[in-house]
Amino acid sequence: MRAFLTALFLASPAADWEATSSPICTLTHETAEAHIHLTYDPGKPLYTLAITQKSAPWHPTPWFAMRFIGPNETVISTPQHALSDSNQTLNVADSGFGNVLDGLQFNATALAFTEAQTVTIPLEGAAPEVQKFRACTAAQLS
Repeated sequence: MRAFLTALFLASPAADWEATSSPICTLTHETAEAHIHLTYDPGKPLYTLAITQKSAPWHPTPWFAMRFIGPNETVISTPQHALSDSNQTLNVADSGFGNVLDGLQFNATALAFTEAQTVTIPLEGAAPEVQKFRACTAAQLS
């Protein structure tokens, strides 16, 4: 039984959100569909978001948006995104990510989408890790 549970654990993608603070602030999450990776680099200063799809590449489109569903619903969009890794990863960078962090911390689900595709990101367990990420970025700013 122990071997079965170990194999099941190792075969399942990590579902937890995780914030780290060294040497740059990061926030990561893994779903069945995608790997989500946010960073804050105080040396630039710059926030980045990378969403890597596991099965299909992103199709090039003129815009990228995120819709946050829950008690603090909002939609944000940008034409300032880029694809990398043979179009598996969609990247966004900006000097401020407050609206993204609010969406992740105060809602239940995020939909990362273009006119061609949607990736669903469950936000269960995100709030405390987003708060750690915010604390890291605030410490880096002081």
